[in-house]
Amino acid sequence: MTDSEDDDTPQLSSHTLAALQEFYAEQKQHADPGGDDKYNIGIIEENWQLSQFWYSQETALRLAQEVIAAAGEGGRIACVSAPSVYQKLRELHREDFSIYIFEYDKRFAMYGEEFIFYDYNNPLDLPEKIAAHSFDIVIADPPYLSEECLRKTSETIKYLTKGKILLCTGAVMEEQAAQLLDVRMCKFIPEHTRNLANEFRCYVNYDSGLD
Repeated sequence: MTDSEDDDTPQLSSHTLAALQEFYAEQKQHADPGGDDKYNIGIIEENWQLSQFWYSQETALRLAQEVIAAAGEGGRIACVSAPSVYQKLRELHREDFSIYIFEYDKRFAMYGEEFIFYDYNNPLDLPEKIAAHSFDIVIADPPYLSEECLRKTSETIKYLTKGKILLCTGAVMEEQAAQLLDVRMCKFIPEHTRNLANEFRCYVNYDSGLD
């Protein structure tokens, strides 16, 4: 190659090269997050087609603290369609609790044996290792604001829980939630990282710290 041909070869500026390297590093982080980073809320991006809307950091922390208190020492916690609460629980390094994430989105399979594939359309299609009434508390956030979705998710909740239920869903679902799960609305109002058109609320069937 002559000097003139060499001069014609496109060269990236140092700024562009640095930006590219940062981009590839971020992509690698999303593809294979390591250590504590894999539990960061948002490490897996929301998929609106699956009606995914993550809780704010403050709300995820408050709900995580609530289920820890409700489960009791060494308790078992089921997070049904509530991945950001699962992530916050693990971020808190509470290894004294058994926690499972029941989720349709297989991207969350990165969490290994604690991931349970879950489709609310088949509410009791669960692996044998998940025994009936084996969780001290179930926190659930059904993906859709419909009677059908809540009814089917309620079957799962009632199968999993020993008794305690923390449901997060729209305020418009209050009557159906009471009928299906005998839960009441709390004063605490959950918030999401994005503003949603529908008002969201929490519902419980026990004396919680959310009032």
